[in-house]
Amino acid sequence: MGNKSLLVLLLASLFILLPWDATAQRKEKHRSEPERASHVGTSPKLVVGIVVDQMRYDYITRFWDQFGDGGFRRLANEGYNCRNNHFNYVPTFTAPGHASVYTGTTPATHGIIGNDWYDKESGKEVYCVEDGNYRSVGTTSGAGQMSPHRLETTTITDQLRLHTNMRGKVIAISLKDRAAVLPGGHIANAAYWFQGGDEGNWISSSFYMSELPKWVRDFNAAKSVSQYKKPWNTLKNINDYVVSIPDNNKYEGLFKGENAPVFPHDLPSLWMENGQYSLLKSTPFGNSLTVDFALVALDAEKLGEDDITDFLAVSFSSTDYVGHMYGVASKEVEDTYLRLDKDLERLLDALDKKVGKGEYTLFLTADHAAVNVPQYLKDLNVVAGYMDAGNLKSKLKEFAKFTFGTDDLIRNISNFQVFLDHKVMYNLDLSPQEVEETLAKELLGYSGVYRVYTGYQMWHNGYTEGMANSVQNGFNQKRSGDVIFVMSPATLTGSRTGTSHGSPFSYDTHVPLLFYGKGIQTGNTVKRTVIPDIAPTIAALLGIEFPSGTTGVPISEVLK
Repeated sequence: MGNKSLLVLLLASLFILLPWDATAQRKEKHRSEPERASHVGTSPKLVVGIVVDQMRYDYITRFWDQFGDGGFRRLANEGYNCRNNHFNYVPTFTAPGHASVYTGTTPATHGIIGNDWYDKESGKEVYCVEDGNYRSVGTTSGAGQMSPHRLETTTITDQLRLHTNMRGKVIAISLKDRAAVLPGGHIANAAYWFQGGDEGNWISSSFYMSELPKWVRDFNAAKSVSQYKKPWNTLKNINDYVVSIPDNNKYEGLFKGENAPVFPHDLPSLWMENGQYSLLKSTPFGNSLTVDFALVALDAEKLGEDDITDFLAVSFSSTDYVGHMYGVASKEVEDTYLRLDKDLERLLDALDKKVGKGEYTLFLTADHAAVNVPQYLKDLNVVAGYMDAGNLKSKLKEFAKFTFGTDDLIRNISNFQVFLDHKVMYNLDLSPQEVEETLAKELLGYSGVYRVYTGYQMWHNGYTEGMANSVQNGFNQKRSGDVIFVMSPATLTGSRTGTSHGSPFSYDTHVPLLFYGKGIQTGNTVKRTVIPDIAPTIAALLGIEFPSGTTGVPISEVLK
């Protein structure tokens, strides 16, 4: 082809392309600001974060046929369901769970290694959110002396406050103090939790406020919580609860004053012996009063009423209390989730009315799951059991004294960790690595102990998968112990009735993760997701900075 022909061809190509490009530029120039912004971040008027305490993923599928259309089914059918969502660390407890959901990272980074733990500096057990520097607000007891001062990274709620120059409101609500304080983060407008006993009030801490707002005082004064002082019977015909074991069985705990763990549970007659208003926490009515309070907060705080995104964090705690007492397979757990389904419907309907359907974004997950009652599993010939924690401690101390000449080098054993006294080891000229390995080998021989890891391993190796990775993600260099052990599958300490949690096994780690509302796709995935992915996913949706310690990644399939 000649030079002249080539030049003609190039000019023709430019002639064809230029008008299209110019048209595209004109379209981009005249696009509205909201359209352009939608490529950067979607800003719902309100984000609602829901954590259901001790909820296994399979509760969604197990109770599906009994659910109505307005609660869990609505979220799953109209939202995005991450069906293979897990905790990627141990221990799987309430405080680390809530902290991990809202910080986008694990205890190794955010520092909340348990509900309480042995503090190596003071030599005392500390509670995750206790703080004597603040006074109780709304009660004369010490139940309000709380703050998030032990949480070492920011939360998604902190980042929203910072991003909006404190104009976006953050309100956190739960029966449990730690389940309100940790989601609220360091700069929440308010966090509220429930004080039982003879009070039955919602309270807070002077960390947030000098006195309760008028709407909270009015709510408490109305004593609407008293409506739940009534017998707890099943929501539906008990004969329809076919996915649960018989009501009267040996695997369930009892309220004081009961002779059998069966419906109906006569709360008025059990009231005084079981903590009065505290009794409601161990019934589904605790979830109902949480929604009652959240709906008043939604209205009184005018959440989601302008274009500056607000955040409402709600944690349902009664599911955990009921699970601990009755176990995974109980009719009480089934009834609790059927009633929670109704409460979720109430909350969603109120959000539709007050904020507007399609104007808010919601996620629902759990802080951990739970194992079936080990004795129930044993009776079915499934490998399970119990471990005597006191016996383990005494045996290990006796071994240390025999091996090293003193048991003083063991300062504490708690939360599946052994804390050593490094001064004692130094004075005896003992190698910390050798002591750790010696104790680890001894522990591994104990009944009920499945795996053992040393602090030296956690410091010097980078585990990327498996149980060692879960242990490392839960290992905080400043706060964790020197030897960490994992109990055998389906093995618990303590009571032979009811259930508990804390392990790296799937029954404790596999929890729901549902996204719903503005900016959220409809669909589902079985791709593995992990709890620290939640906060960066919401941050990406909002177009704000991730929490400071984030190790999770946005789940791209969730977002439009």
